[in-house]
Amino acid sequence: MPSFRFPNGVTVELTKGDITEIEADAIVNAANSYLEHGGGVAGAIVRRGGWVIQEESREWVRKHGPVPVGGVAVTGAGKLKAKYVIHAVGPRCGVEPIEKLDDAVTNSLRKAEELRLTSIAFPAISTGIFGCPYEDAARIMAQAIKREASDLRSVRRIIICLYGDEAFNVFDRVFSDELREYKAG
Repeated sequence: MPSFRFPNGVTVELTKGDITEIEADAIVNAANSYLEHGGGVAGAIVRRGGWVIQEESREWVRKHGPVPVGGVAVTGAGKLKAKYVIHAVGPRCGVEPIEKLDDAVTNSLRKAEELRLTSIAFPAISTGIFGCPYEDAARIMAQAIKREASDLRSVRRIIICLYGDEAFNVFDRVFSDELREYKAG
């Protein structure tokens, strides 16, 4: 699997599979503003991790209101291998600016730092029901990670977990281009 290593030791790995099976301190959920986890990555996270994730999400929205596009919320991870789920609200392509995806990635990384986590796994945020092309999402995610990596102190490992060959192949190509100077081995 492709990997990249920054001068400060932060690694980025691309993998193909089911994000609910990833061992990381936090997994990122591609969420909607109301944290209602019906389908896609969000639905899979609740099915695997348990209804407690949905309950905590609803409680978060009751306390804080809807999560803005580009924003994040944190809940426990139920029965998942992770400790936390960071719910990142990406943009709906054609409705909100795709650049808000940068905010979602940046805020997820900063939240992981704030929680002093060492590893975080991302799906291809906004590429499912929100309709963003893999190419655009991969480019924005790679650029956000590249910009934030040098500021990371506790986060040492960033995993991009892609579901399916098409997503993996596009992300592999785009990340290899955007992060070429950090390509490991």
